[in-house]
Amino acid sequence: MAAADTFETRAGKYSILQVDTAGHGTVNLGILLEDPQADSLHVRLRRDLESLAPPTLDLEHLSVLSYLADDLTRKAREMGAERWFQYLETNLSNSIRITDREDVLVSDFDRALDRLYLKNVQSNVLQFQTHLPRYSLRAAAGKFLENREIQEEGWIEAPEDLRLGPEMFVAEIAGHSMEPRIPDGSLCVFRYGVVGSRTGRLVLAEQREDTGDNRYAVKRYRSDRTEAGKSITLESLNRDYPDWLLNADEEKYRILAEFIRVLA
Repeated sequence: MAAADTFETRAGKYSILQVDTAGHGTVNLGILLEDPQADSLHVRLRRDLESLAPPTLDLEHLSVLSYLADDLTRKAREMGAERWFQYLETNLSNSIRITDREDVLVSDFDRALDRLYLKNVQSNVLQFQTHLPRYSLRAAAGKFLENREIQEEGWIEAPEDLRLGPEMFVAEIAGHSMEPRIPDGSLCVFRYGVVGSRTGRLVLAEQREDTGDNRYAVKRYRSDRTEAGKSITLESLNRDYPDWLLNADEEKYRILAEFIRVLA
């Protein structure tokens, strides 16, 4: 993952795909993010277009939207993103359109696409099909350790390529110890239960000797055999921050969940 953890910031442009609906005004359907340097297009659209069927949308508009969803990325590859944008800006109807392109600084286009989508698009919540519950780290720990019913703070739409399940949740990670892979303030996906070897994985851990919110952290799990026995280190990716040096025989910590990916 080393290559994926270092990103070069460069200019991008994005538009919002919109449709006018009957009785619901203008609805944002997705994000088109252009990489001008590579002349490529990154697309993320709502997955609940069927919910916009009559009376919200007529069948003609629904057919056009379904076609666009399949065609956007393919045509951008064939024509180049710039020419494809120009075509869309000229030929889409007044009821289905894209907004004027806006400049955005991008260090990772996949993450930027997800961030812009979550900021600008609100689709219907399909629990554990398209959306995951969001918890505070304290609530997530309580749900895992005490098997309590926890009220989610909301539901966050996950990317289409992520297979969802009831053991998964979203939480915000504060701090710089795992940068650049996990930026401060990132919304991240976790999965309760770390199956198999933990070595090398990123995990959400609780340091039980600490009583504040700082007791929760994402670290890289490393297990070593020494003459004195087994030692466990929870490593910070940012070397300006300390590791957690732990003794496997002492219950100073708990592993709560496995880190899956950054959402935004």
